[in-house]
Amino acid sequence: MKFLEHALEVLMFNSRWLLAPFYLGLVAGIGILLVKFLQEFLHIVPMTLSGSESDIVLAILTLVDMSLVANLLIIIIFSGYENFVSKIDTGDHEDRPEWMGKVDFSGLKIKVIASIVAISAIELLKAFVHIDSVGNPQDPAIWTVADKSLAWKVGIHFVLIFSGVLFALMDKIAEAGHAHKESAKHGGKH
Repeated sequence: MKFLEHALEVLMFNSRWLLAPFYLGLVAGIGILLVKFLQEFLHIVPMTLSGSESDIVLAILTLVDMSLVANLLIIIIFSGYENFVSKIDTGDHEDRPEWMGKVDFSGLKIKVIASIVAISAIELLKAFVHIDSVGNPQDPAIWTVADKSLAWKVGIHFVLIFSGVLFALMDKIAEAGHAHKESAKHGGKH
């Protein structure tokens, strides 16, 4: 019976490797994003001399948006792989990010929500740059489709910010509870 229990535990522990293809898929996702980034960049180049300022700003904000998504993917790949699959052995490579190996699941959640809020902010900024007018000039009480779309974007952005604050607050409360338990466990001594 002990052998069966041990075999089951080994199987469950090794099942973490089933996550590796997910992280490889995210690496491929960065490659796909790079192709779209290059396409957008090549689209901007001819617009430099002939496009309006707002068109160029919107196109550059799109590039910033894509780079934030790529950064988010790197954070998820590195942190997720190290937290759930295996440590990444880079030795003492000079380019190893300082945060790598130090971001636990709690820190990963905060980094992900912060990245999503930043991406949402860029999308909102793009909407504000692209807005021509707000409201209906004939009847100010009538909201146009663009007005409603902008209102939804602002609302969603604030929900994401609020969610991020709640995540951070929950982590702080959990951390304080853990510190209190450790302090009580060691008789109040640190």
